[in-house]
Amino acid sequence: MKKLIIINGPNLNLLGKREPEIYGSQTFQDYFESLKTELKDIELEYYQSNVEGELINKLHDVGFSYDGIILNAGAYTHTSVSIGDAIAGIKTPVVEVHISNTYSREEFRHHSYIAPNAKGIIIGFGLKSYELAINSFL
Repeated sequence: MKKLIIINGPNLNLLGKREPEIYGSQTFQDYFESLKTELKDIELEYYQSNVEGELINKLHDVGFSYDGIILNAGAYTHTSVSIGDAIAGIKTPVVEVHISNTYSREEFRHHSYIAPNAKGIIIGFGLKSYELAINSFL
């Protein structure tokens, strides 16, 4: 059985409330529960933090023992050299995920410090982006 974790960064705890025209109206917890129901053959975990260091600690914790990491680092994608370095330092492959199409948004969102060390990137398919990332590990 594959062991995967979804790690969400800052402000993603507000999904369902925050800018529904961009992120939709479903909470991530509801979406995650439906994923677990759908994907019974996968050991799937979820972690969210608004704090950069906590995200790095979680990557270090799971980065040598899990089969895959699905990471939506939110705005840290575009600002955190440290998260990029953490991914470079672990063995578990990481798929970078974004709910919105970051290339249709502000210019600063067009650069990722995660991408150079990621297995792949999935951008702009709403919450379905997470399921596409999970499928990349199967």
